[in-house]
Amino acid sequence: MEPHKKFFKPLQLGSLTLPSNILCAPLAGCSDFPFRKMTAPFRPALIYCEMVKIDALIRHDPHTYRLLDYETDMHPIGAQLCGSKAHMAAPAARIIEDLGFDVVDFNCGCPVDKVTKDGSGSGMLKHPELIGEMIANMVAAVKIPVTVKIRTGWDERSINAPEITAIAEKAGAKAICIHGRTREQGYSGSANWDHIRACKQVAKEMHVIGNGDVFNAESALKMFETTQCDAILLSRGTMGQPWIIEDIYRALSGLPALVRTQEDYHRAFIEHFRHVSDYQSERRALLDLRRISCWYFKKEHGAKNMRETFQRFQSLKEVQEWIPTLQV
Repeated sequence: MEPHKKFFKPLQLGSLTLPSNILCAPLAGCSDFPFRKMTAPFRPALIYCEMVKIDALIRHDPHTYRLLDYETDMHPIGAQLCGSKAHMAAPAARIIEDLGFDVVDFNCGCPVDKVTKDGSGSGMLKHPELIGEMIANMVAAVKIPVTVKIRTGWDERSINAPEITAIAEKAGAKAICIHGRTREQGYSGSANWDHIRACKQVAKEMHVIGNGDVFNAESALKMFETTQCDAILLSRGTMGQPWIIEDIYRALSGLPALVRTQEDYHRAFIEHFRHVSDYQSERRALLDLRRISCWYFKKEHGAKNMRETFQRFQSLKEVQEWIPTLQV
C-alpha cells in the first residue's frame, strides 16, 4: 500500500459511519444552500450548514432556520451551534436532531468580535470546563453524534487545545476539530499543525480532525502525514474550487491529478450563480454574485476589471445577458 492510502478511510462517529474522512466546514456567510449545492456532488464525508446561534434557534428566528436549509442528497449533513449558555445547549441540540441532521457540532473557534463578545465562539477557549458542560448537555439530549470545533488557544500565551481535547472526550464528544491558529491570529499567518498533532496524542478514542491551510490535495496529504489526524475539515479551500474534495480523494487513492482549466472555473461559476439566483431574492443574488465571483476569477488575467463589471450589474437579467461572453 502506498503510504498516503492508509489515511483514506471511513470515519465512525458513534453509530454514524461516514463514507470518507474529508469533511466540508461550516463557513459563516459562505457555506449557504447554493454553496452546498456545489460541494455535495463531489461527495464529502459530511457537509455542514453555516453556524447558527443557540439563542436565535430557540427563539425560532426565521432567518436562523433558513440557514439550516438542506436537501436529501446533502446527507450526511451537520449543523453547528454557537453559544455560551449551558442551559440552552440541550434544547438547541434537540431542535437540530428533530430537523433531521446527522451531526451537531459545537463552535468554539469563531474569532469575530460580534461572536466572542458574549463569550461564544473562540471566547469559549477561555473557559474549558464550560465547553465540557455544553458538550455533556448536548450528548445527554440527543442520539446523533456531538462534535466540537476549536482553535489552538486564545493567543500564543494560552495554547490549551490539548487540555480541551481531554475535556471534550470526557464529556462525550465523538470528534474534535482543531484549527491550527489562535483566536488572536484570526486568519493571518500560518496554521500550526503541531498543535493538531499534540491533540491527536492526547485523544484516546475520540477522533481528531485537522483544519487550517488545506488549499489543495498536496497540503491535505501533508496534513495527514504531519499530524496523523483522523480526518480533515476543508474550509476556505473549497471557495471557488468545489472539486478540491475530488482532488484529495484522487491523491489519497494514488490516482493522477486532474487538470482544472479556466473553462472549468467558468462553468462552475455559472452553475453556482444559477443556484444563487434560484434561491435568493434578486437583491441578495446580486450581492452574492460579487462574493462568489472573487472566488472563481481570482487567478484570472483581468480579474480586477471583471470585479468592477460585477459591481455595475443592476439586475439578474443583465448578468444573464453577460454570461454568454464567458469562455466555456
